[in-house]
Amino acid sequence: MPPVIPGAKPVTVEHIKIHGAALEGNLEGDAVDRDVLVFLPPSYLKDKHRRYPVVYALHGYSIGAEQWSHEIHVPQTIEGAFAQGAEEMIVVLPDSKTMHNGSMYSSSVTTGDFERYVSHDVVEYIDAHYRTIPNRMSRGLVGHSMGGYGATRIGMKHSDVFSSLYIMSPCCLSPRAGGPPNPENEKALAAVKNAEDSAKLSFGLRAQLASAAAWAPTQRTLRSTLISLPKMAWSSPM
Repeated sequence: MPPVIPGAKPVTVEHIKIHGAALEGNLEGDAVDRDVLVFLPPSYLKDKHRRYPVVYALHGYSIGAEQWSHEIHVPQTIEGAFAQGAEEMIVVLPDSKTMHNGSMYSSSVTTGDFERYVSHDVVEYIDAHYRTIPNRMSRGLVGHSMGGYGATRIGMKHSDVFSSLYIMSPCCLSPRAGGPPNPENEKALAAVKNAEDSAKLSFGLRAQLASAAAWAPTQRTLRSTLISLPKMAWSSPM
């Protein structure tokens, strides 16, 4: 737990939902109205004419925005940063947890286009509903683990939207060598028929399904790649 900074002024925390037009019709049936946490700086409610830069922060695999907010101790850490001289800004934590615990922030007919959801739907909503500085030079993108991959992918592909990136322990940026077949894993994956079955899998196997849903999205391809998946899991064609 980071130390509390004496005298730090409180930020305002808003729990909202943002509709994802980019997620409509996804084959998994994942929610298209997504939870989003918004942290407004201490001066936001007092200075009605001031506009603020925005940092969008992407969580990692197996958790959502709410759980990540506890792990990184916000809003305490945000309040402490402002108290120690950081420029006031709006901080936004969108949620991308899916049936298999993570979207990989990619574009897929199975999970929906989370790349566009973050780079377009979320940014457009925040600019329309909050006093932002609506240009790329005032937008940053942060991510950890799966979110680090997402920030890398989205930031590089949408440099017209985001000007600054902060990448923490990103996954999925290196190819993974193939290993010997694992009959037990293949059997466990083949037995998955619904979300309840997926929830019973180990972390690694569930991550394989999430990777396949993101990067081998058609049902035919998904079914045919399960056996060869160990050699492609946690790698991605950028």
